[in-house]
Amino acid sequence: MFYRENGQYKTTYRADQQIFPIAQDRYAVLALIALAFVAVPLFSSDYMFRAIFIPFLIMALAALGVNVLVGYCGQISLGSGAFMAVGAYAAFNFFVRVPNMPLIPALILGGLCATAFGILFGLPSLRVKGLYLAVATLAAQFFSDWMFLRIKWFTNDSSSGSVSVNGLQVFGLPIESPVSKYWLCLSVLAVMGLMAKNLVRSAIGREWMAIRDMDVAAAVIGIRPMYAKLSAFAVSSFIIGVAGAMWGFVYLGAWEPAAFSVDISFKLLFMVIIGGLGSIMGSFFGAAFIVVLPILLNQFLPFAAGLFGMSVSTTVISHTELMVFGALIVWFLIVEPHGLAKLWSIGKQKMRLWPFPH
Repeated sequence: MFYRENGQYKTTYRADQQIFPIAQDRYAVLALIALAFVAVPLFSSDYMFRAIFIPFLIMALAALGVNVLVGYCGQISLGSGAFMAVGAYAAFNFFVRVPNMPLIPALILGGLCATAFGILFGLPSLRVKGLYLAVATLAAQFFSDWMFLRIKWFTNDSSSGSVSVNGLQVFGLPIESPVSKYWLCLSVLAVMGLMAKNLVRSAIGREWMAIRDMDVAAAVIGIRPMYAKLSAFAVSSFIIGVAGAMWGFVYLGAWEPAAFSVDISFKLLFMVIIGGLGSIMGSFFGAAFIVVLPILLNQFLPFAAGLFGMSVSTTVISHTELMVFGALIVWFLIVEPHGLAKLWSIGKQKMRLWPFPH
């Protein structure tokens, strides 16, 4: 048996309630972290950092925030792009207007501004839910687009709404090379992921899941719906705001409001659906799937067309990408609503019993 648990006894509640109670899981996670921090920078090219690893890490962080709200609390949100935009522009204003503002505090302050923005547009969740709440959060998207295009103060008096940052440093170390940007994104994602995992396992996380399953019954047993829903919006908006600030500062370098359009809100929602609702691991699976799939299609479709003596334009490839996304979402909703995380859980459960059939 590759996944043997015999002899792993839990003698305390703390040992039984740890994040990875099985020794194999702990060793695998530690090996994966060491691989990500050490081996990947040694054997990867600049193209892989810019095209795959950095956008994957930032999108995984944003999907983590969306999963807190949609997956754990059950509040449908289509305003994730707006929260990312608020985090990016708020961090930009702190960074350029406050003398000698460090990068990390600027990212945190951008996340806090996104928190306030998320709570404001999360107030309708106290009265409406479902599609009505989705429309209410979608209003945040259109409001943020108007705000950053029309109010020039947010863009440092830029006529087009485009802003740029340079000279990024963390503890005196320059963040300019792809490897340094990768390490920054990976460190932030590791810290945020650990905090989110502990948070959903705590009392507030159980309140979110109770509200998600049946809010009336949760209120009957003493859970305050207002506190639970607004706290989910606050935590989710903070994580998404930090991800938006990193998307602008680290990945783009220069951006405009169109960089945080409604398309990115739908893409984040697709990540959560495909990866797995209510699963921290699902956020990583969904982000990896959405980031890697377009690159694979860009490589595979021209190759497949060349075998038949045909050529494929970039327009066809982009349309094919949208069709594949739509088909996969429908397939996951029908066949496996819990996404890739559930398939991973099923596979791990089978390994725990292998080679026995029962």
